Amino acid sequence: MQYDATDRGDPIDLTGETLEGESFDVADLRGKVVVVNVWWSACAPCRLEAPMLVGAAAQTAADADFVGVNIRDNSAEPALAFDTTFGVTYPSIYDPTGKALLAFAGKVNLQAVPTTVVLDREGRIAATISGAIPSQLTLTDVIDDVAGQDG
Repeated sequence: MQYDATDRGDPIDLTGETLEGESFDVADLRGKVVVVNVWWSACAPCRLEAPMLVGAAAQTAADADFVGVNIRDNSAEPALAFDTTFGVTYPSIYDPTGKALLAFAGKVNLQAVPTTVVLDREGRIAATISGAIPSQLTLTDVIDDVAGQDG
């Protein structure tokens, strides 16, 4: 689902600690489209879409940054192994408590895992995909569309 620019509301304030233990703040990525993917390592649809996300990240690197939010793994180790298995090079916030997802409260329902949210260059929600992305092309088309709207 895509949202008209006039209906996007305020920028998302998404922060947390990455799987590697580093601080992350999505505000540091303002000026580019940001793709936020909510996932966990044992999620079958997450495993299915991972190669498409990696491909889309590479294909749209000039216009978009990607960040994952890992919400169900009991430790960072399985999530890091997932990243290695699928060649994921973008960061993921490690968020087993769901605290980081509060940034989306009242704006997007993130109950389905995986869920992918595309933020515009100002950090506002521009599109959501509930469940696994249907294809790499679907996601890159959305990214291209949002990037084009924003300049």
